[in-house]
Amino acid sequence: MQWFGRGESDNVEDRRGGGGGRGIAIGGGILGLIGAVIYMFTGINPSQLLNQAGDQQQQTEQQNPNAPEDNGKKFVRVVLKDTEDIWGKLFADMGRQYQDPKLVLFTDYVQSACGNASSATGPFYCPGDAKVYIDLSFYDELKTRFGAGGDFANAYVIAHEVGHHIQNLLGVSAKMDQARSRMSEREYNKLSVKLELQADFYAGVWAHYEQSVKKVINENDIEEALNAASAIGDDRLQKQSQGHVEPDSFTHGTSAQRVYWFKKGYETGDVKQGNTFADDRYAFLAN
Repeated sequence: MQWFGRGESDNVEDRRGGGGGRGIAIGGGILGLIGAVIYMFTGINPSQLLNQAGDQQQQTEQQNPNAPEDNGKKFVRVVLKDTEDIWGKLFADMGRQYQDPKLVLFTDYVQSACGNASSATGPFYCPGDAKVYIDLSFYDELKTRFGAGGDFANAYVIAHEVGHHIQNLLGVSAKMDQARSRMSEREYNKLSVKLELQADFYAGVWAHYEQSVKKVINENDIEEALNAASAIGDDRLQKQSQGHVEPDSFTHGTSAQRVYWFKKGYETGDVKQGNTFADDRYAFLAN
């Protein structure tokens, strides 16, 4: 991916190294919303990323003026700028106004409108504050643990989370929240899979225009993204962690499903073809 020296987004908050200790307090009234509104990248149960408020110390939400201006930050800013350009144009074509998300860089722990998160959970998007959160150490894990390194694999991570922002703007996230109270955990997991696959599709749509309009990627970059999508499928992750697969507990989709939907978005570039909620039971979630 050709990224160095290109335009950068101003919508990045750098909270790395900002102090605040390892405990983070949650804002009032948010606990009941946590499970429904955090959509993560790594397939970990949302309850595992949240710390109880109690008497824990609150971490500042202000940017850290001493945070490093490194290549990792520059890369994130370039990728985010590309998503802003592409989705801004696509929304305009749909007669809508695109609202840029913020992206927060953090180290170890962070506080969001959706609750408290640890870097161990991986990147996530919070609809409550329309922000993407990422600890850049995740990229090392993606490469060493999942064998899915490379600039465009890393860009795919951001594009996937921005895909959740697209869902938020289009009202899908709100519908998911409403549906949660009417479903069993098993049913909601199935719905969550469809949500995640749609975010993969949107990441593919973005990649389509990265190639056709921006002309900053090639087929090797797409292979990196497909490798990343495959590496973090629920079936593969469960097989690695527990030696067997439990389909009823899937929340993000199989490796094959994630690859399929990313490729569909990439090959078509057509936002209208991303209806992963085609099943009649979930038609109310379709755009």
